[in-house]
Amino acid sequence: MRSQLPIDLPGLGHVNCYFLEDERGVAVVDPGLPNEESWAALQQRLGAAGYKTTDVHTVVVTHSHFDHFGGSERLRDAAGSEILTHESFSKFTDGDVDEFREYDPDDDEDVAPWDRDPITPWGTERGQPPLELTQKWNSPERQWMRTPNPNLRVADGEVVRLARREWIAIHTPGHTHDHLCLFDPVEQIMLSGDHVLPTITPHISGMTETDDPLADFFSSLERMKAFDARIVLPAHGNPFTDLGERAGDILEHHEERLDTIREAAESGEKATVTDYMRSLFRERSWGYMAESETYAHLMHLQHTGELKRDLADGLTTFTPQQG
Repeated sequence: MRSQLPIDLPGLGHVNCYFLEDERGVAVVDPGLPNEESWAALQQRLGAAGYKTTDVHTVVVTHSHFDHFGGSERLRDAAGSEILTHESFSKFTDGDVDEFREYDPDDDEDVAPWDRDPITPWGTERGQPPLELTQKWNSPERQWMRTPNPNLRVADGEVVRLARREWIAIHTPGHTHDHLCLFDPVEQIMLSGDHVLPTITPHISGMTETDDPLADFFSSLERMKAFDARIVLPAHGNPFTDLGERAGDILEHHEERLDTIREAAESGEKATVTDYMRSLFRERSWGYMAESETYAHLMHLQHTGELKRDLADGLTTFTPQQG
């Protein structure tokens, strides 16, 4: 059963929360944000399905972004729910919410998280988030934004029993290092999280500890072609049926972006991440997130031996690899 929970984030209006019913009650996949709007919506949807919050025995978190894990600790507090993730689950890397939770804007001696590490790995200023966003982080609800501590961690290929059926855990790094999909081979259902979405592509961040997150994403997308899925249940957008074809479309999209970078590098001149970003993205999208994804693509081309990385005046530059 799919339930759309409201999330007030740029470009996203909802996250799909799925209810997996069984004799123990219900498991919830990606319980949305922990704010009052999303929490009230989750309780209302559970009630409409004939359940109370206390009936939630398990929370499945597909990956370490707070619009997916945000409500998990609140459910554990209310119902004693177990929290299930991939074994590599950890804080998300584009700014840990624990930093926001610990920041006191009324304390003149406290340092805001964006000032603790203000320079990106490619040398530009990270910038301060919009005021309305930081106000949300510092609302009374921020206690629920803490990264959860899962008590059920599963490995790739491990079998998970939920909703009277057996799901295969599939580790799909790329969007995050710890992304988890679940596949029911009998009913041919894929819970795809943010890994494969029907109309948009997930952000591939350059702000990770992974050497080549784009290569990880490519490998994870290729794996999707082997699953004969009758229906795909994504974390955003509507369910769809063409898993392998959609994975191929996303691969092609990123290959086109790599070609755009190759063309921009043909001049042979040193160019910064910001320079390349302006080739990849429309002006309305320019900024930290666009730079981060651009950096991930540039690092991929460095790893393939096509680009050379240098440092000039504190800024990372890339040029074609000679020879």
